Amino acid sequence: MEIEEVKPVPAGNEKIGILERVAYGLGDFGCNLIYTAMTTYLLFYYTDYAGVSAAAVGGIMLISRLLDGLTDIAMGMVVDRTKTRFGKARPWILRMALPFAVSGILLFSVPVGLGATAKLVYVFLTYNLVSSVIYTAINVPYSSLNALMTQDPYERSVLSIYRNLLATTGTLVVNSFTLSLVAYFGDNARAWTWTFTLFGIIALAAFILNFIGTKERVVAVSEKSEKISLKTGLKALFRNKYWVMVTVSLLLIFINMSLTYGSTVYFAKNILGNDQLAQGINSVMNIAQIASMFLIAPAIKRLGKRNSMVIGSVIQSLGLILLVILGGQTMGIYLSSIVRGIGSAFGGAVMWAMVSDTVDYGEWKTGLRMEGLTNSACSFGYKVGNGLGSALLGLILSIGGYAGSAAVQTQTALTSIHLVFWVLPLVLNLVVIAVLHFYKLDREFDGIIADLQARRQSED
Repeated sequence: MEIEEVKPVPAGNEKIGILERVAYGLGDFGCNLIYTAMTTYLLFYYTDYAGVSAAAVGGIMLISRLLDGLTDIAMGMVVDRTKTRFGKARPWILRMALPFAVSGILLFSVPVGLGATAKLVYVFLTYNLVSSVIYTAINVPYSSLNALMTQDPYERSVLSIYRNLLATTGTLVVNSFTLSLVAYFGDNARAWTWTFTLFGIIALAAFILNFIGTKERVVAVSEKSEKISLKTGLKALFRNKYWVMVTVSLLLIFINMSLTYGSTVYFAKNILGNDQLAQGINSVMNIAQIASMFLIAPAIKRLGKRNSMVIGSVIQSLGLILLVILGGQTMGIYLSSIVRGIGSAFGGAVMWAMVSDTVDYGEWKTGLRMEGLTNSACSFGYKVGNGLGSALLGLILSIGGYAGSAAVQTQTALTSIHLVFWVLPLVLNLVVIAVLHFYKLDREFDGIIADLQARRQSED
């Protein structure tokens, strides 16, 4: 496949073929091979294999969010100021592909012979290397790519569907095969290293295909966006009311996702009595989400992005209520997972397109087009969400008295598992619905794009 250079075309006339859509989605497939593992299995690996305190790990994850704020914003400005023959975002995806794969392997390679303090130092360094540095340097450019590929709102939604489809496929791979591979490689700490060496190689290939198979088309009305200061950029961001709403929604969604995936293995092991059921529970949810994405594009076109995300949150909430009604039996868990997967498909299909739409709204309102800074701030939001979710998971389990080495958990510990598995996710869904009540950009978007095109013509 030929590597495409940047050749801008008139906004709104972009045609995205299926191969380019797949190549775009492969970027999040590669991201999720490591990042899903961080939210689903990393705390479990630390507590039950590496022998690290859940509370200490939760504290490290929370502290690292402060570093994320600095690195995300810095990388966003780097992307906005990058100007190469391959565009602004794609070069960084290629440059960071190998470091991302290697850092993911290091994450699951805690030396078990180290003392408790040394292990915490290793965890702090490797966790922040992945989350605050390497992941930021590849995911901020990748997240910016949607807004750079097209300004057509439907094409953005379709790209978002492909992104979430491939991202969920990556999540499915991790959820379906991680514990089986760990068992195959010896069911010990070293087995986790071998497992993520395999995942790292696959992620590297995915990022290379993403770089080769996509191209950037959209250019800013004015070149002054390439020269803005951090102060000016942040001021413009917070004048963008729809960016604020989307960022808050992403924060809540990813807290929810981190709690859901991260707590499943504890629920399966301690409530259902078999930690291997975690693979099935999460995999059923992922399969339902993937299957739904093949069917929902026409619905999203009619409903709009905001309504689709609200409907998704409602369906996920119904899935959690169904879990309670059915009493937590294994088949009830699977049925709940199917319903929650369908709900996740609606939200996941539109959330990244909504971020891209806020880029255009911001340019229209402030005159500054900031794909990198806009997406970096959203990246901070959802990484904070993942980090807060993992931190809450570790903190609540610790307060509940959960002990990874205990043969039988206390009743308080079991209650804490119920709290993180379904009670908090239900509350978070309801808050997302409340925030999106004020989101009106879908109705305003066509007029905004028409005005931006008129400005481009006057600039020419």
